[in-house]
Amino acid sequence: MNTLRAGILGCGNFAHRHAQIVTTLAESEQVELVAFCDRNEWKAQAFSEQYTAGRGQVFTDHHALLDRVALDLLIICLPPYGHSDEVELAAERGIHLLIEKPIALQSELAWRMVEAAERAGIKTQVGFMFRFGEAVERLKALLVSGEAGRPGLMSGRYFCNALHADWWRDRQKSGGQLVEQAIHIFDLLRYFFGDPVCVYSRQENVFHRDVPGYTAEDVSGTVISFADGALGVIYATNGAIPGKWIGDYRVVTQRLTAEFTNANQATFHFTDDPQREPLLITSERDFRQAQMQDLLRAIRTGGPTRTPIREGAKTLDLVLAAARSNELRAEVPLSW
Repeated sequence: MNTLRAGILGCGNFAHRHAQIVTTLAESEQVELVAFCDRNEWKAQAFSEQYTAGRGQVFTDHHALLDRVALDLLIICLPPYGHSDEVELAAERGIHLLIEKPIALQSELAWRMVEAAERAGIKTQVGFMFRFGEAVERLKALLVSGEAGRPGLMSGRYFCNALHADWWRDRQKSGGQLVEQAIHIFDLLRYFFGDPVCVYSRQENVFHRDVPGYTAEDVSGTVISFADGALGVIYATNGAIPGKWIGDYRVVTQRLTAEFTNANQATFHFTDDPQREPLLITSERDFRQAQMQDLLRAIRTGGPTRTPIREGAKTLDLVLAAARSNELRAEVPLSW
């Protein structure tokens, strides 16, 4: 089995987790890091030193990276505003992709990425890692089998309290809290319930009006509707408990109510059988590692990934529609 050669584009804080995972899987999955790219050369060099003892090639421009290094896999960890032509260029070269969310800030760019990737036939995985949580997998299986019955309602929250980076506070660069953070819960809603038909959202800056450059919302409430009548309600704030990052959710179906603490931990109440004991699911699964292994398996076997780039574009369209709804103060229809 040939060793897969991987590179990282965007050597910020979050890229460390992907580099650690590739390093951990190097022997078992036959994959190695060979190149690093960041507009700040010192960041790329630091990654090379930390993860390859300086052997990995270093670049400050992704065009040079893709032209000079024969890669099998590119891990894209750019901030939302940093995407350009990297997906299209990688696809042209037959390079498989793991791309962090959101995959873009404009729907047009996202769907160009989808077109390029699907035309080239490469394997792609978008960083919606919560799809790989143990408890999420269990509920998905019950929904697919029909055992859970018809889905009716999902509520989810994303609570934090931090100033974040300068670019994050700027809605033009991050898309806002809903687009950059709460998008994970919107993606789970799509994963469980399918594609919605319309969305209504209100988003305000309540707590950070006096912070220079803070144009993102810090409170939001969004209602998502589905053709069969099911609803999703997602609310978020950047004004909750300092130092705590809370992303939990509840799903109500015809025969089941699931209360999630996170993607790995949940309690399932079987509401069609009051005598049945609740099912407690608790796991320490590394869902980011599982996400990478799913991609590597798809590359090796030619099979599908759980979250191909088309899924990333659809979830992006949903949160962008929510942002548009806030601007219009009106419900926005969805179609794909």
